[in-house]
This record gives sequence, structure tokens and C-alpha cells, in this order.
Amino acid sequence: MRRALRAFSTVLIVAGVLILADGAVTLLWEEPLSSLYARIEQGKLEDRLVQLERSDPSPVERRVLARLADPERRLRFAARVALRRAERGGPVGRLHAGTIGLDEIIVQGTDGGTLRKGPGHYPDTPLPGARGTVAIAGHRTTYGAPFRDVDDLERGDPIEVRMPYGRFTYRVERTSIVAPTATWVTHRVAYDRLVLTACHPLYSAAERIVVFARLERSAPTFGS
Repeated sequence: MRRALRAFSTVLIVAGVLILADGAVTLLWEEPLSSLYARIEQGKLEDRLVQLERSDPSPVERRVLARLADPERRLRFAARVALRRAERGGPVGRLHAGTIGLDEIIVQGTDGGTLRKGPGHYPDTPLPGARGTVAIAGHRTTYGAPFRDVDDLERGDPIEVRMPYGRFTYRVERTSIVAPTATWVTHRVAYDRLVLTACHPLYSAAERIVVFARLERSAPTFGS
């Protein structure tokens, strides 16, 4: 009986230490188990995105692109095609912000299951290349915490979105803290922009932090 009690006590102590360690890691960086899940999912998405990047336009799309000499019009067409084809939870592009070490595959959708895979594109907003506000949401403490350090982005910092059909560079203009109901942040404005949204502060969903970035340059690769 004494041996059994000692063994049970040891199990409780080890479990307690693991719980404390998990809490400490989460506070210092990110929740480890959900982050492992996100890394696995990002690996799967990488393979699917590479297939998208290597796929050729359909014959109809080639004919349309051949008639569009203006690069901006080509990008708008490609963005509309990509949005039509995007599947919930599937990859649509890559998000890179070197100043905060962000390099993730973007998935289509912002529901709970989709955001566990990586930063999610708001389905009601356009993809880069089309006119309007491109909006992307992400976690800050769980599932890889891709947006943990978005509050460190400063005015002028570059954010790049790499789509199968083009490359888009945005420059951070400002960061705002808003209510979760502030849907105006995704509205279209007089210029093309990108917004990144995440819960704020860390470990709370009381508010949202929003990074606003203006499109600086774009270059088509679709159909080239």
C-alpha cells in the first residue's frame, strides 16, 4: 500500500510539474500542444500550396489573360479566379513579415477549425490583387501563435503576401485596438490595403488588435 501511495504521489507531482511547465511556456511564448498541431497542418498545407503555385491556368483563363495587357487588370482577374476556387481550410498564399519573424501559409476562412491551421483569410474580403481591403486573422497564444508579435509592427514595416499569381508588398501605416464588433476595419477604403487582426491583449478576447498596411507594389506571376 505504501509503495502504491508513493507511486501515486510521484505521478501527481510529475503531472503538476508538467502543467506548470505548460503554463510557463504558454506565458513566455505559445501553447506547445496546439502549436505542434499547427506545425503539422502547416506542413500539409505547404504541399498543397506548392501544387497550386505550379498549376497552369485553364485554356479559358489563358485566353482572358492574353487579352489583358495591363498588369493590374491581370492581377484583378487572377484574384477573382483564386477566390472562386478557394476551399475552406485550404491554402491560398503565404504571409511574410520579417521584422517579427512571421512566415506562414494563409488558409481560407476564419472559423475556429480553420484558424488552428494558420492565419485565415476573411472570406468576405478580396484576395490580394483585387480592389479593396484584404483581411487576415490569426492566433496570438495557441496553434503556433502566428500573430503573437503583431503589436511589435511599426509604421513603415513591410508585410509581403505571396500568392500563386503574384507578389504583394504592403507597408504598415498604423495599429489600432478595437472592439470585437468593429467590422468597419475590413471595409473598403480609397486605396488597396491589408489588415491583420488578432485578439488583444494576450490571453484575452476582450478586444482586437488591428494592423493596417497600405499596398506599396505588386507584380503578377499568374499566367506568365
